[in-house]
Amino acid sequence: MRILKATREFERWLGGQTSIVQSQLIEKHRRMAESPFIFLRGTIYRWAQLWPEVCPELARSPRVLAVGDLHVESFGTWRDGAGRLVWGIDDFDEAFPLPYTQDLVRLAASARLAIFEEHLKLNWRTACDAILDGYQECLRSKGTPFVLEEHHHWLRSIAMSRLDDPGPFWEKLADLPSARIKIPRDVLRALESGLPEPHLPYRVALRTAGVGSLGHRRFVALADWRGGKVALEAKALVPSAFHWALGKSTTTVIYYQKALDTAVRSKDPFLHLDRGWIVRRLSPDSSPIELASLPRRRPEDRLLHAMGWEAGNVHLGSSRAIKSLQHDLRRRPADWLHSAARDMADAVLKDWKEWRKHQQ
Repeated sequence: MRILKATREFERWLGGQTSIVQSQLIEKHRRMAESPFIFLRGTIYRWAQLWPEVCPELARSPRVLAVGDLHVESFGTWRDGAGRLVWGIDDFDEAFPLPYTQDLVRLAASARLAIFEEHLKLNWRTACDAILDGYQECLRSKGTPFVLEEHHHWLRSIAMSRLDDPGPFWEKLADLPSARIKIPRDVLRALESGLPEPHLPYRVALRTAGVGSLGHRRFVALADWRGGKVALEAKALVPSAFHWALGKSTTTVIYYQKALDTAVRSKDPFLHLDRGWIVRRLSPDSSPIELASLPRRRPEDRLLHAMGWEAGNVHLGSSRAIKSLQHDLRRRPADWLHSAARDMADAVLKDWKEWRKHQQ
């Protein structure tokens, strides 16, 4: 199946799972033509098709509850229950039982595309080695979350570099248009349950964000509370695109909450799944980290090592698979990740060129 047909069929399936914002799908299609990296972010459904074809041997590896849509911009910060700043994976929309190799190959392929587009400057083989080393070290140590307090000062300085001025963040939210459509009752209930006190006045706005989730409805509750602003978002969640790619169209299992609950993690108390909606707090220090927002001078090998480690933190939630997973890793040749990620990045580039030609 080629990319245009795959997109049509996936979006038809998606429309059967949730109400779609058609104007956002048009914007998503336009953005997918901008660059191979953005295309990768917007087409997890196509990756789910290509992965077992391009990497058939890796697709038979031991399975874990995987992130699914892991890439170098799947990471962000949040405050845990003790108010500490934490860094880690912040996108589990596509969580699904998959070979452990899938997350590693996708993360490495995204790094290859980011290097190709000069968002990352390090050597390609160094990037692969850093990811794999971080992953293996995490498994051996039984995992540790990235709490940016007394440890990981280098990572804290990178994360904090984009948080200095919260003014633009709140101005952008304040400019969001108020919802002029009927808001689902379960959305209102979910948003109100997360406000800091009962009966707090608020308005509900519509929000557009991300790439892969463009087309999904997002509602944001905005309120003033005790001298400052608060914001909560409810985003429509559907079963992983891997359900569609594997022909499991009648299955409605969503693994988002399970992935959160089983990973080695210092949890965000404001993030949870509520009746098919992801509810989270929006704030300058609880947000995704894009590569373009980071300082030019940064230890990229350490950053990718941390990304590999954090993938291990998630996979450790599948405790029964770890022994066989580690055995599988030991038998692999030294360059397996480099080779597989190169092949998948090439497949993404081929699809992107076809997509861009169609969009012109």
